[in-house]
Amino acid sequence: DTLTLVLNTMSIFSSSSSLASVAITLIALFHLNSCSVHSFAPSSSLTLSSKTSILQKISPARPFTHIQASNNANDGSRNRINDGLKGSPHKNTLPTAITSAIVALSLLVQPIATPPASASDYASFSPEQRFIAEAWRQVDNAYIDRTFNHQNWFQLRQDALKKKYKSMDEARSEVEKLLGSLGDRYTRYLSPAKYDSIVNAATGNVYGVGVELAQDKEAMRVIASDVEPNGPAAKGGLKPKDVFMEVDGVRFDDGKATPDDVAVVVRGPEGSKVGVVVERDGKTVDFILTREPIKITSVRSYIGENSGVVDGKVGVIRIKSFSGTTAETVKSELEGLKKKGATKFVLDLRGNPGGLLPGGVDTASLFLEANKPVVFVANKNGVVDAQSTLGDGVDLDSQLVLLVDRNTASAAEVMTAALKENKRVTVVGEQTFGKGIVQTIRQFEGGENGGVAVTIARYETPEHHDINKQGIPVDVKTNVDCGKEDALACLSKEVFKKL
Repeated sequence: DTLTLVLNTMSIFSSSSSLASVAITLIALFHLNSCSVHSFAPSSSLTLSSKTSILQKISPARPFTHIQASNNANDGSRNRINDGLKGSPHKNTLPTAITSAIVALSLLVQPIATPPASASDYASFSPEQRFIAEAWRQVDNAYIDRTFNHQNWFQLRQDALKKKYKSMDEARSEVEKLLGSLGDRYTRYLSPAKYDSIVNAATGNVYGVGVELAQDKEAMRVIASDVEPNGPAAKGGLKPKDVFMEVDGVRFDDGKATPDDVAVVVRGPEGSKVGVVVERDGKTVDFILTREPIKITSVRSYIGENSGVVDGKVGVIRIKSFSGTTAETVKSELEGLKKKGATKFVLDLRGNPGGLLPGGVDTASLFLEANKPVVFVANKNGVVDAQSTLGDGVDLDSQLVLLVDRNTASAAEVMTAALKENKRVTVVGEQTFGKGIVQTIRQFEGGENGGVAVTIARYETPEHHDINKQGIPVDVKTNVDCGKEDALACLSKEVFKKL
């Protein structure tokens, strides 16, 4: 499945230097990592929020509440709840109290404490065995499939701990084997480099070449899904759909590499050089690029005039990924296009891997009436978090077309399903990726052994469809290979006739 990582300086949030952990709400840093909001971030009273809530906890007859994570070890709930969050476009109902807020497709990066099952048990373990036992425990505590792929999960732990390990590298290999037995590519061990890469991308401490990475679903090769204008990659000649073969001498052509594997090597210090070898039209092309801080423009708009498709002006809004400000930006772009005379609109989500779930939910809410369901999220215990719109959106009448492709995933699929199943848009293009599960990423204590990613929940569409590994079918199949700045070239007259 696809993971898209933006190689840039991406500052999602910041905190004090004493930050104990980072909660990363990325619904798509994780197609193979993909995802988006989870609750606890025990930092220096770090609050994760935008104009609408990022972290929510719902109880009967209660409006959206805002969770502020606390670093107070004596706070039994580990959260402070502020009721009555104003300005949120959604409401939620949940019949059972939830101790942690899960909003689909999330990453939680948090140091893992290692309380032993018993003092005598851990006392006899080597450091390598303790590492394996802790990795097993984290998966055992949170994994959504309680059958653990229909195997004796405890026996696998016992077998692994009976072995003697000469080095931590051997122990890490054992953890990879252990997690691999689950048959879930999203639940996996993260090497220190991979873990650091995710944290650095979330906190903005990274420099790249301005290229978005995705995994081709059929060939299982890492490709450039998009290239940021005026970035090092664009200036050097790298193009969308180029296949990454090698980066700084590390090969990625075995069909096993993931976008985060490539990202770890592509990223580096500002001003440093990176060698990239790609495959294009059956030929290899070499690049030497200089890493720079990259500013990603996630929302762009333009007026499309194509008399062969539809009369009049069509406003096109391209959304590359979702953040806490995406909805406000889309609203502003929508108003600007209307002032230019647009009466019909195309929302272009091609290649959108997701991002922050609230960004996807809030953006969908711009076009929906009040009390419309948006998404449902279920955890390992079957507890469901239901999110609905709170008030009417800003545009309930304009004709809308949603353009998607096989790399449209996670938060972008949440938005697509919400608008499609509430009969608000015509969805065109090709079936979406199919990323409908939630991961938590945690760092091992000390940081020297990386972390683990664990699938902890799944989400459903407003009509309770489980799209994981399925994707969302389109209303009209169309070509999706038109230019990123010429979405109308992918459309036909029939598309607008269906509206």
